[in-house]
Amino acid sequence: MKMTDIYTKKSMETWNAIACSFDLTRKKPWKECIEFINSIPIKSVVADIGCGNGRHLIPCAKRCKKVIGLDVSDELLKIVNKKINDKKLDNVSLIHSDAVNIPLKKNSINQVLYIATLHNISKRYRRIKSLKEINRILTPEGYAFVSVWSRWQDKFRQHFMRNYRNIPEKKEFGDTNIYWKQHGLNVSRYYHLYSMRELRQDLISAGFKIEKLEGVKFFSKSYYDNYFALIKKEIKK
Repeated sequence: MKMTDIYTKKSMETWNAIACSFDLTRKKPWKECIEFINSIPIKSVVADIGCGNGRHLIPCAKRCKKVIGLDVSDELLKIVNKKINDKKLDNVSLIHSDAVNIPLKKNSINQVLYIATLHNISKRYRRIKSLKEINRILTPEGYAFVSVWSRWQDKFRQHFMRNYRNIPEKKEFGDTNIYWKQHGLNVSRYYHLYSMRELRQDLISAGFKIEKLEGVKFFSKSYYDNYFALIKKEIKK
């Protein structure tokens, strides 16, 4: 992988450091993602951008014609590669890359999974560029399924309300560091937590038509902790 910038290098180092621990704690695919996967036509070519340890890539590969898994962490890709070999899946290709500069051709992908990855990209212009890359690689009739963490979830709501008018220099409102502390580790991970309004604006800025945008509670009791969006290209007539 060509290092596009210092942000990519930092992200790779972070996710490489926690790859094995992450895999041990992320076994079960999300219901929302399985529902999307089950809606994909069987003959589709699908890209899982930010595929992580493959928990959504594997069920997708079992259903669809061809699946491409892309991740910034080569250690996570090694884990995915072992899984696809163990399951004797021969319709999967893996790419070591960030999600800001996706090395796939224009209009080459029928469907995209973009799960819990966009919020790990620092700087808004890079997040929008990543979404534009998703738009570029999708076929005209293609869909993408996107998820991000919510800024206003129970765990972080008070923090962001207190700091609404006191944003540190070089940070954007919604930026935070979340430490991975499983298995004795203490690794800081960058997150940009979204409001629904901001997510909608970024998706529209990237040229998407929003088919569905909703909040989901996984761990929070009072407020949404994740947003999911089903999007497709805005076809210009």
